[in-house]
Amino acid sequence: MKRGKRYLKALGLYDKKAVYPLQEAVEIVKKLATAKFDESIELAVKLGVDPKYADQQVRGSVTLPYGTGKEKKVLVFAAGEKEKEALDAGADYVGGEDLVAKIQQGWLDFDATVATPDMMRVVGKLGRILGPRGLMPSPKTGTVTFDVANVVKEIKKGKVDFKVDKTGIIHTAVGKRSFSSEALIENISAMLSAILKAKPSGAKGQYVQSITVAPTMGPGVKIDISRTLKELA
Repeated sequence: MKRGKRYLKALGLYDKKAVYPLQEAVEIVKKLATAKFDESIELAVKLGVDPKYADQQVRGSVTLPYGTGKEKKVLVFAAGEKEKEALDAGADYVGGEDLVAKIQQGWLDFDATVATPDMMRVVGKLGRILGPRGLMPSPKTGTVTFDVANVVKEIKKGKVDFKVDKTGIIHTAVGKRSFSSEALIENISAMLSAILKAKPSGAKGQYVQSITVAPTMGPGVKIDISRTLKELA
């Protein structure tokens, strides 16, 4: 892959093969984010799991102390009183069969979904569309619930769902370049703690194999695993 001049210049700011303490890694990443827009800061955690086995799936959710820096559009599948509760809590879209039909036609202008349990029979039709995008409501992440008001508020504040992909990696945004180093460190620490708590029963050997943080448009910086996890303990 041919890299641009800006990307190659960024590589000269640090040793790509080295591992860094969390604070130093964050400070380097902020310098690497040189795009004209406020780049997202992304975390990639390689886990020692094989997701094709049910007992090695890793998924969960965490509310980042400083949010992601992005205002999330929340869609709620609900009816009756729960529909009103969702709207009052700040949901952007609320409905049932009407929203299902709209999504089946290709509409996906939302970042998170919540559903009341009685609506899952309707939402189930969207599994092939929402599932691969990580947007399917799930009891495991607390997004299938009658407590729609609190869940919507949590998502708006910075609740993030995470799930290991088929290669055994969790990719997730943990903030923006404009965040202070301290805010990014707290967000990353919260995410790593949640991933550790989500360790599945079938995981064998070393659970966390690598941690990398990177700006949207720049190279990644490797974080010292043992030191960082020891600090979280």
